[in-house]
Amino acid sequence: MTDKKTIYITGGTKGIGYGVAEILLKNGYAVAFSGRKEEDVKRAEEQLSQISEDVLGVVSDVKNFEDEVNAAKKTVEKFGRVDSVIANAGLGVFKPVDQLSLDDWNSMIDTNLTGIFHTLKAFVEELKKSEGYYISISSLAGTNFFESGAGYNASKFGAVGFTQAAMIDLRKYNIKAVTIMPGSVSTHFNGNEPSEKDAWKIQPEDLGDVIMNVFNMNPRALTSKIEIRPTKPNS
Repeated sequence: MTDKKTIYITGGTKGIGYGVAEILLKNGYAVAFSGRKEEDVKRAEEQLSQISEDVLGVVSDVKNFEDEVNAAKKTVEKFGRVDSVIANAGLGVFKPVDQLSLDDWNSMIDTNLTGIFHTLKAFVEELKKSEGYYISISSLAGTNFFESGAGYNASKFGAVGFTQAAMIDLRKYNIKAVTIMPGSVSTHFNGNEPSEKDAWKIQPEDLGDVIMNVFNMNPRALTSKIEIRPTKPNS
């Protein structure tokens, strides 16, 4: 149990989720996070525990609703509360639509769209108690379509629409639903290996700062949709 506000993050073993977890822990929050692979979860938990002992790693694949129900149970068992949820887990396969396989399509829709529903469904009763935030990490691909992006665009357009509609449904409970739409971020996404060449991109900790700003706003005011992009595109 903890008196600290507790945040649950999906896809927290690396990239955006891990960077957000670091910022939240440094700012005095308790953090539970999930990942699909036990070894990745254990590694990230060990690293994050060097910042704060108020951290919990849970093995969960957001495509599986029961995994997220279990994550909610374990988070409450350890911390006694869930104040906000960040639905971050996502993946992308970029191919022309005529070359996109059924598996490619299903993996993106099941993770990027159905997954954020599973997370909300599993945690919504706790969020009603805490009157906290439900934040989905979408993408500028949720408003800008591009070549070889049909499946990814569909999943991210859907994520934006889902979160904005959920915002209307949940505001009567004082739950604040927000979708954040980043542009290019320095992560391992789509096989990238972050390095100095990515210095121009948004960094994961930048998104942590955005989320801290959301949390620090007066709860009577809701920034329901946030677009964030690199200040100066790579040229």
